[in-house]
Amino acid sequence: MTDQSPNRARAARGGGRAARRAARATALPEHLRPVRPGMEGGYYKPLTQEGMEKIHQAALQALETIGLADAPPSGVEYLTNAGCILGDNGRIRFPRALVEDMLAKANRSVTLFSRDGKNDLELSGHRVHYGTAGAAVHMVDVEGRNYRDSTVQDLHDAARICDQLDNIHFVQRPMVCRDIPDNLEMDLNSIYATTCGTTKHVGVSFTEPGYVAPAMEMLHMIAGGEDKWRERPFVSNSNCFVVPPMKFATESCEVMEECIKHGMPVLLLSAGMAGATAPSTIAGAITQAVAECLAGLVYVNAVKPGAPAIIGTWPFGLDLRTGAMTVGSGEQALLTAGCAQMHKFYGLPGGAAAGASDSKLPDMQAGWEQMCSNVMAGLSGLNMVYEAAGMHSSLLGFCHESLILSDDMIGQAQRCVRGIEVTEETLALDQIAEVCLGGTGHYLGTDQTLSRMQVDYVYPALGDRTSPKEWAELEKPDLVQKAIKRKEQILSERAAARFDPELDRKIRESFNIHLTA
Repeated sequence: MTDQSPNRARAARGGGRAARRAARATALPEHLRPVRPGMEGGYYKPLTQEGMEKIHQAALQALETIGLADAPPSGVEYLTNAGCILGDNGRIRFPRALVEDMLAKANRSVTLFSRDGKNDLELSGHRVHYGTAGAAVHMVDVEGRNYRDSTVQDLHDAARICDQLDNIHFVQRPMVCRDIPDNLEMDLNSIYATTCGTTKHVGVSFTEPGYVAPAMEMLHMIAGGEDKWRERPFVSNSNCFVVPPMKFATESCEVMEECIKHGMPVLLLSAGMAGATAPSTIAGAITQAVAECLAGLVYVNAVKPGAPAIIGTWPFGLDLRTGAMTVGSGEQALLTAGCAQMHKFYGLPGGAAAGASDSKLPDMQAGWEQMCSNVMAGLSGLNMVYEAAGMHSSLLGFCHESLILSDDMIGQAQRCVRGIEVTEETLALDQIAEVCLGGTGHYLGTDQTLSRMQVDYVYPALGDRTSPKEWAELEKPDLVQKAIKRKEQILSERAAARFDPELDRKIRESFNIHLTA
């Protein structure tokens, strides 16, 4: 007789569970993974075709009749040589025909390269990629429930953590190294800290145009020569080239020119705040962001036709009751999704902000805010979802533990992006017949169910799906504590992306690197 004792039953359940966990732990080939970088979105469309046409026409009118102020002298020369008009008031105006000509010349299939070639990001069509971004000045201390200044070690640790997270596809600098007061050294150390922490594509900023040349010297060393750098630039420039509303950021434009000359891809970032530096309406904020980024696109192609550029429409929301910035609202999710649609209206690679939270800690508020905008951004087909993980307090604070938890969340968001495949196999009519006509009456343990368990389903690494009884038996594990443990485990191991010792020595001889060797 079969032993039906509780211990035997528990052991049987445990053995089956262990087998299933072992099966899930086995790495799948890339093409069989349930979610992966670059899956096609584009199903969610908050704007109608008529709405997009109206935004397009309004943006062209704004460029032709209002224009942008404060272009640097070099920018004035580039733009007027291309056909822009410099008014008596110093504003540069953009004739419609010129904008349309430059749209035709723009690079429509940008690839952001990784250092090792394993995580290249193709930005054509509705391909979706999630990653970090921002310039947070604080780190969230989840155990002490405090905020402290961010450091270069924090930045390096963030890159190392991202390198180990499957659902974080790129690493744009998420925080400022506040322990390095010299701006040149801060910019150079930001590049060093991120590129020796991850081989995924990295995004950085420059404080002044004169800082680009020494940065390129470092990047040529890392790449193995200028020719190899230009062939596969694995770092891009996040460039706030405008100061909304409708003004160029003079020094940032000069940085942009230098980056283009050195073969570095550029993110044209327009970050107006609806109700403050952009119109308070969602359509108006999108219109202004589109106009500013189209001006940036003309600028880039006036410097070098076809230079790789990403349309970075990043309008943010305000809580109009208080004037406080809000990045976790439903309106923010709509702003981002609408911008994604406009990128596809033009057929251009684009990025926007989603996944950030106004909450100070990785709590329930953070969860609903981060998930809402990340899912909508992905469903809208946004190529680059910036600030998708780890960002809190309306972009003021970054959290390593939240970054780790976001990997689970983005996995679920990507599963939504993947959608529902309808084929003869997935309709499963043969399974229904087999189970119902003389079968077991259920699908548990069938060959078909087992064969699809990894291909169709995304399983959280830290999320808890145990029963209350099992949860209690496991001593009631806390989600944030699990993230802390995972962080400590990642950072206890040597960085897989670390530089060869000889290369590291040469970099340290040439630059004042603040991270310990």
